Amino acid sequence: MKQLEEGQLEPMRLVFNYDNVIVSCFYDDMAACIHRSREYAVNYVRSGEMVLDDGRKQVHVGKGECVYIPRDHRITLYKRPVGGERYCGIFLNFTRSFLREMYAKVGRYGVPENTPKMEPGVAKLPRTAELASLFASLEPFFDTDVKPQHDFMHLKLQEGLLALLHIDKRFVPTLFDFNEPWKIDIMDFMNNNYMYEFSLEELAHYTGRSLATFKRDFKKISDLTPGKWLIRKRLEVAYDMMREGGWKIADVYTKVGFKNQSHFSTAFKRQYGMAPTAVEAS
Repeated sequence: MKQLEEGQLEPMRLVFNYDNVIVSCFYDDMAACIHRSREYAVNYVRSGEMVLDDGRKQVHVGKGECVYIPRDHRITLYKRPVGGERYCGIFLNFTRSFLREMYAKVGRYGVPENTPKMEPGVAKLPRTAELASLFASLEPFFDTDVKPQHDFMHLKLQEGLLALLHIDKRFVPTLFDFNEPWKIDIMDFMNNNYMYEFSLEELAHYTGRSLATFKRDFKKISDLTPGKWLIRKRLEVAYDMMREGGWKIADVYTKVGFKNQSHFSTAFKRQYGMAPTAVEAS
């Protein structure tokens, strides 16, 4: 592993998705990403550290540890170097179609019908022989010249799922629940999540709708498109933060969900007829 001056690691970011087995390595001490996977996932930390923050608590996952992440669970992930080692990890994503396939093979795995589901939120997993064996067998694929076969990686996903079912019987009713999600109030969801980047498909999914149903339902409650509604909402919140809270432009635009200050300033002037500097200075 190449070393830079003062012991710093060479900047690096590598991510490979092998049929929902995702191998990643990168060094960026300040990096964070919003994770909103539609699928259940297990993440193994090979080196470095991962910190999962849901806004209420943080879960630290160190070298050799695994964490379970439920579907549709929004968290911020921080991947950090530790002891001179960059973060490297493996994500196993369990898609709905894969889980249906496995349910057809193993059924309820001998678990009674009245077994409760897992508690909401992420959960660190115990170190088991099954998990250790699984991730040891995936070690060769950190070599970017080694390309695995589809059927082999499909087998690894099956191993990962069976490891979960052995760890806690509550994973059975949790992972094998194929009921369609209940619709949730669109405006409640968007008012609580306006600062995040969503595609139309994601907005539909997270509010329990098909894309066509989401579009139809949104037209009933707003004359704006979802994209324009989000821009207006972000600007309204930014205006109040600067006017009432004394926030500076440089801090407020990212807080409300704009990616760059130029876009924020242009949109703000279009909506309010003045530059955000006029509000900042008032």
